Amino acid sequence: MFDYSVQAGDSLIKIGARFGAAPEVLARENALKVNAHLNPGQKITIDNRHIVPAVLENGLLINLPQRMLYFFRDAQLVAAYPVGLGKPTWRTPAGEFSIINKSDNKTWIVPRSIQEEMRRTGKEVKTRVPPGSDNPLGKYWLGLSLDSIGIHGTIAPASVYHFQSHGCIRLHPDDIEALFAQVSQGAAGRIIYNPLLMTESAGRIFLEVQRDSYNRGGVSMAALEQLAREKSLTERIDWVHAESALKLKDGIARDITATPSSGLH
Repeated sequence: MFDYSVQAGDSLIKIGARFGAAPEVLARENALKVNAHLNPGQKITIDNRHIVPAVLENGLLINLPQRMLYFFRDAQLVAAYPVGLGKPTWRTPAGEFSIINKSDNKTWIVPRSIQEEMRRTGKEVKTRVPPGSDNPLGKYWLGLSLDSIGIHGTIAPASVYHFQSHGCIRLHPDDIEALFAQVSQGAAGRIIYNPLLMTESAGRIFLEVQRDSYNRGGVSMAALEQLAREKSLTERIDWVHAESALKLKDGIARDITATPSSGLH
């Protein structure tokens, strides 16, 4: 959790996209409306704590409900970035992958399916988009072995941390530049779907609940109770706070540690 100083042109949507926090959560935590006008220099408190869902020896881990990408080297977390993902009607697939190519300033060859969407919606149908300010891939591209999708930049940074793409994985231009410089062709990765996360840190128990944006299930009290049993944490949880976090589904790691006066579930 930290305080952010508003820059000219900022909105809660833009700030949330940059730091991995839902604009609704930012609004609630700062007693603002989602569409509130922000003034340069204004302080916004940002809680973007996320639970790392797993640790890889090396490579990339993307958890779809979290809209987060984690980069590991030697079993250590090197970086974590918010990402934009496929819309519910055009889902980003889960599964193992490898990076099969790297390109900067890539020409976008528009897939036939997207050309058809352009046609249906009355937009100009394009087959190729050269590098530049109109290219939705941004400056950097990491091609994946999984269903012809890639990890790339964007010319619409506010779309990061949302489900708005045609399956590809978008990063803020600064983040994809940093990742592109560190990850090698052939690097492995995994895309998972885990909306319910729990961990213990420094004696405290944290729960992160994401919305089930792809309607795959797994966000319920029964699933939460099962997760607590698997981690042998049932008796140490404040179940009133846990149920509240489950209802909110605000995507932030919340402390649900029981105190001596807390009722047990």
